[in-house]
Amino acid sequence: MLFGLCLLVGWITTIPTMAKAPIKTLLITGQNNHNWPVSHQVLKQILESSGLFSVEVAQTPAAGGDMSVFSPDFNAYQLVVLDYNGDSWPENVQEKFESYVKNGGGVVVYHAANNAFSKWKAYNEITALGGWEGRNEQSGDWVYWKDGALVRDSNPGPGGSHGRQHSYILNKRNSDHPITRGLPDHWLHAQDELYDRMRGPGNIKDLLFTAYSDPETGGSGREEPLIFTVDYGKGRIFHDMLGHAGNTPEDSPALQCTGFQVLLLRGAEWAATGKVKQKIPADFPDEKNISYRKDYQGE
Repeated sequence: MLFGLCLLVGWITTIPTMAKAPIKTLLITGQNNHNWPVSHQVLKQILESSGLFSVEVAQTPAAGGDMSVFSPDFNAYQLVVLDYNGDSWPENVQEKFESYVKNGGGVVVYHAANNAFSKWKAYNEITALGGWEGRNEQSGDWVYWKDGALVRDSNPGPGGSHGRQHSYILNKRNSDHPITRGLPDHWLHAQDELYDRMRGPGNIKDLLFTAYSDPETGGSGREEPLIFTVDYGKGRIFHDMLGHAGNTPEDSPALQCTGFQVLLLRGAEWAATGKVKQKIPADFPDEKNISYRKDYQGE
């Protein structure tokens, strides 16, 4: 009897620990003034290659199409990734999305998704800052970093611009947040657009990274907030303005940048769970050296 019990105990202790189910993620795409056929494929690959996420794609009809067929069940997902800038969603879909976020849903706002829906009040609160699509002082203040703090500027003028694409330094503004903890204070990002003069309600919760928009590249001359979390209901919102897609996945340095990929993964995990368990990879860029993951795989 004792021998049999020992065998049973030994068998139990050798049972492998069940792997935690990947984070169920919905990636919304289908219209954009950017190259969404490239960007959504790359985002999906980055997220899924980490082993942390399973990604389903919700593709809207083309511009001018019947948007009534677009009706995702947001509550079926832990995370919604927005890679969309196009026709308005049906009113009932807007209401469901607002409710999803207010009640604690996780959201990643990626690059030009902050261009979308300039007249949708709640969406602009979910993104905090946006650009283009007719935005101006009526859309909210310009918000930028100056003398160690965020500044709000209500002067009139358009919302949203950028100079020519170039590589630039990201400057960390919060060392204690789970997304940024352990990352370098300054790191060099690959060639990308640098959004500036963004306007909106400005309800930034945690400012994570800024970058200087240099007038020599056509920029604003301001230190611009590019990566931050947003204060909206119980939602966890990670807003990342980086990541302009090129003509192909192989010709997209901003997406191939290791810094972009690692921040996307860390921000997405935090938005979905409130925690970041990923280790800082050895190939994260530093202040002088860009690092690439051209195959969109981890270390």
